[in-house]
Amino acid sequence: MTPATDLHQMASLGRLIAGIVHEINTPIASVFSNTEVILHSLEKLTPLLDGSPDVQSMEKARRIVSTVENLVAVDRLACERIRAVIRALKLFSRADSQQPEKVDLNQHLRDTLKLAGIEFGKRVSVETDFADLPEVECYPQVLNQVFLNVLVNAAQAISGPGKITVRTRLEGELVHISISDTGAGMTPEQKARIFQPGFTTKPPGEGTGLGLALCREIIEKRHGGEIGFESQPGQGATFHIRIPVQQQTRSSAP
Repeated sequence: MTPATDLHQMASLGRLIAGIVHEINTPIASVFSNTEVILHSLEKLTPLLDGSPDVQSMEKARRIVSTVENLVAVDRLACERIRAVIRALKLFSRADSQQPEKVDLNQHLRDTLKLAGIEFGKRVSVETDFADLPEVECYPQVLNQVFLNVLVNAAQAISGPGKITVRTRLEGELVHISISDTGAGMTPEQKARIFQPGFTTKPPGEGTGLGLALCREIIEKRHGGEIGFESQPGQGATFHIRIPVQQQTRSSAP
């Protein structure tokens, strides 16, 4: 790996980490703020319930309880948002096993979409169409990296607001994952070089640093599958990933 590639990957990682920090900080700030309001509300609630409260005191107490309940509901959503990010991060942080694992591929795509969403934010909407799938035997850590790379590439191909569509289908003994975007599409020259090592259409510091050449190696050599695409200038692109439901034993890794 060259120093330029190392810097490229470090810049990409830094941008992703910054997005993750923001994604977690926002709900944490909400929880802290709501906690202060809840404590202040409880301080006001206690004297209202002391002794023999009258009708007016009880009405004030009910309003305070209602306020606290609403804040707790908001905090629950904030905590679920944090948990979703952490769950997605865990998929990428653990070491990949030398043996394939059976996983819920749809859930892995959902978690990867959560991380990809940190990269492209609300500018790009996401539509999913997931079929019922059996557990898929794969190497999940590197497969998640492929998904993240293709999703971020799709988002960066969209110059303004747009949409990414992710579908899964069972095709006999294969699982078909398609990722479509409404971006600029590719020229014939770009299509001819898209899987060449080192080729990129993005400026330095953008993307995940993985590269479609390595994505192809992970899909085809590691998983015994195939990756392809279709694209026309101005009409977006669709990447097709197919991997077997059941892996054959493989001794080599990329």
